[in-house]
Amino acid sequence: MIEAPEAVCLSRQLNDAVCGKYISEVVVFHSPHKFTFISPGIDYEGVLLGKRVGKARARGGMVELAVGERALLFSDGANLTYLEPGADLPDKHQLLIGFGDESCLVVSVRMYGGVWCFSQGEFPGPLEPYYRSAKEKPQVLSDAFDLSYFMSLLDEPSVQKKSAKAFLATGQTIPGLGNGGLQDILYWAGMHPKTKISGLTRQQKERLFRSVRETLREMLRLGGRDSETDLFGRPGGYRPRLSKNTAGEPCPRCGSLICKENYLGGSIYYCPGCQPR
Repeated sequence: MIEAPEAVCLSRQLNDAVCGKYISEVVVFHSPHKFTFISPGIDYEGVLLGKRVGKARARGGMVELAVGERALLFSDGANLTYLEPGADLPDKHQLLIGFGDESCLVVSVRMYGGVWCFSQGEFPGPLEPYYRSAKEKPQVLSDAFDLSYFMSLLDEPSVQKKSAKAFLATGQTIPGLGNGGLQDILYWAGMHPKTKISGLTRQQKERLFRSVRETLREMLRLGGRDSETDLFGRPGGYRPRLSKNTAGEPCPRCGSLICKENYLGGSIYYCPGCQPR
């Protein structure tokens, strides 16, 4: 599932590959998928055909693409692939957008995902709270996401009661930061996922901020995590230190075995030596 680094990478690639092209073909639900969500009542072919593609941008862990007077929003789980003219099409896809030069953008949904279409300036139905939060809050990879802003998040009364994992990856406190990215962030910060925010010192808070910024920027620099693919089907170059693939292996820093636990509806990974409770 894409997070902020992958969303930024995909947006940049879309701007290079499809910005300025005109849409000559639209195919929706070539392959039925019960957990693919689209905007109800919208005739995708009718509103997109013949329109010029504008700029793409990351909205937290989502990707927004301007098309004429409308926007397409690809939410978590929607896999985007750009195909050059003459390339073989995949057998299954939930949306295909063809361009005048015979290249195309194909969207395939994995477990679940959304392809929303709405007028620019509006909000996409049931995703409104997530989209609004991602649009209005400072983007986690931008310069606006600075230490002062981060400290203001930590000082919120509702956050004081949370654990480090809950603060980083739930409630849209930081749009685009999820369970995948937080594992390495906490590893490099030397902080256990269950650590309470209320007990952090100023020094620990600053260290956590630096880890958020540096870890996500490294993921972006390397084209995202190796568990995700870019617009051309290539896996990212960032290999997480903590994930399902490293659970039970020795920590490269201290040699302790990396642990896995279920917590807050998902899995957490941590090194008991580097991240003591």
